[in-house]
Amino acid sequence: MTPMTYPAAIVQAPEGDFVVRFRDVPQALTGAATHEAAAGLASDALTVALEGYLEASQPLPLASAARPGEFDVPVDPSLAARVMLIAAMTAQRLSNVALAQRLGKDEKTVRRIVSGQSASFALTLAALREVGIQPALAC
Repeated sequence: MTPMTYPAAIVQAPEGDFVVRFRDVPQALTGAATHEAAAGLASDALTVALEGYLEASQPLPLASAARPGEFDVPVDPSLAARVMLIAAMTAQRLSNVALAQRLGKDEKTVRRIVSGQSASFALTLAALREVGIQPALAC
């Protein structure tokens, strides 16, 4: 399993701040007074934008390869796990109720997993295994 990443570029704005832009996710935008600080905020901006897609039940944009001058920003592991789970559930036409039965939990638990609210990462990983995905975390 390859990590989910999106390419980002940092440009200096005319007023001197550094702005991070994601070509594939235009809603992900952040900036700071220094290049290093802007780079440090890139992951948070990406997470917020991708969460917006999920909340609107919109498919996530496909990530392209980084171009010269860009760097790859990894998607937060818990968000990436939820994205993979939602995709697998959709492909298998698996309802929240059906997944809950496989997990031995109630449907509210699956709703919390899918929404990312009050569900442990361990429970999300267990749900992934139930849909046939063996998660692997790389360091």
